[in-house]
Amino acid sequence: MSLSEMSLMKRLLTGVAVAALAVTLAACSDEKKEETAKASETTTSETASATPAPATTSETTAATTETAQAPAAETRSVELPSSEGSVDMAEVLKAGALPDMALGEANAPVTIVEYMSTTCPHCAAFHNNTFDAIKTKYVDSGKVRFIVREFPFDPRAAAAFMLARCNPQDTTKLNEAAQYFPMISMLMKQQETWAAAQDGREALLQMSKLAGFTQESFQACLTNQKLLDDVNAVRERGAKEFGVAATPTFLINGKRYSGDMSVDTMSALIDSML
Repeated sequence: MSLSEMSLMKRLLTGVAVAALAVTLAACSDEKKEETAKASETTTSETASATPAPATTSETTAATTETAQAPAAETRSVELPSSEGSVDMAEVLKAGALPDMALGEANAPVTIVEYMSTTCPHCAAFHNNTFDAIKTKYVDSGKVRFIVREFPFDPRAAAAFMLARCNPQDTTKLNEAAQYFPMISMLMKQQETWAAAQDGREALLQMSKLAGFTQESFQACLTNQKLLDDVNAVRERGAKEFGVAATPTFLINGKRYSGDMSVDTMSALIDSML
């Protein structure tokens, strides 16, 4: 490896990335702190107001019977998240520095573009807890087209995206979505293992070997300056043209939303657009 390649590897995978990760964790989605606090206040208020007075045996029996007969759907409502602004989806969907990683029908009535960072815990929460259910319910049924775009906040996240993009058998070629999404899923599920590891290079190397990389192809991928530049170009375009400032950020049918979403919340949002 040349001196320039070694320098690139160090920038991507040394302890500097660990320090940058602390910034990422704070920057991922500050809005969720406020949402959590509001949710806590709402829950406390609802619990206090819902506490019943002591009931007789007959009243308790009647209430139990009514509860058992009531449909579950009527007891739960989901508040739709507020949009943070509008975007031109025609512009959003124009080709960028890298081919879009997309799942679902091109003519689906709802298009979701997610800007994410592989070292962001909110992104990991979404992909580990919500994404698979949304894919099964809406993407596989032809209702949603789901696109992932890179928005790395730190060098280690950029390195992980590069590895997801590279074909491990021929690093001069880029992966298709069929290979990209499983790699992203593995990185999200194992985020705590590699994202804050002291030896970032070794942690990512071991993760990459599970995807078919050798030490040689791992090095070749991470010393590809053009690929790194393209990953950063995707991030810069999202920030400058579409107002992306936190991860995850979702551009959905012309509206921008930031922060992790539960299955129920994203389902309600998609349903409101169908």
